[in-house]
Amino acid sequence: MGVVHDGQDGRYERAHRPARSEEKSPADRRSGIRLAALRLFAEQGYRSTTMTDIGAAVGIRGPSLYKHVASKHELLAEIMIGTMEQLIADNIAAVSGTDDVREQLRRSVEAHIRYHARHRLEAFVGNREIGNLDPPDQERVLGRRSDYERRYRELIERGAAEGAFEVRSARIASYSILDMGIGVASWFHEGGEFSVDQLAYQYGDIALRIVSAD
Repeated sequence: MGVVHDGQDGRYERAHRPARSEEKSPADRRSGIRLAALRLFAEQGYRSTTMTDIGAAVGIRGPSLYKHVASKHELLAEIMIGTMEQLIADNIAAVSGTDDVREQLRRSVEAHIRYHARHRLEAFVGNREIGNLDPPDQERVLGRRSDYERRYRELIERGAAEGAFEVRSARIASYSILDMGIGVASWFHEGGEFSVDQLAYQYGDIALRIVSAD
């Protein structure tokens, strides 16, 4: 397919693209770029991915890509921070609506499992590429990770104080529960033996056993 050069703004466009009025909005375009970057980071790693690779994946050539995003590091930070913010939001929603500590832990774990089953690429990139984030973005992600783990730990500590749970270390229990969910991203696939909901419920059972819920 040939390439057409728009002499007015220096933008390169493929000849088959629709007129500007039909093109995607800036928000849609950025979302598409972020998704392309996520897939490339997962497939070939952050360091091996170039901005040219990302631009090619969404059909944007040369400098035009920089109209939408400043750098691939910006994309990595956005992906990883967004992942943690979504996990925290899911956790907040999960524990609302009930004061029963057992039910709160189960719902939290189910939300954790559902996210990692449905967002495998985000989970994979988030765990593998943390070392490639520069400060202060790395600190922002690590801070959110600590906040997320603390929510589970404090829930387990409250359950132990109420006599609902029995654990030697709430921290180790929280790490164990979170690691289970992270592992789901490495093997789960739609259409397998279990649905996402079935998987989430079973992991909820396992989490309650970890804390020896009565």
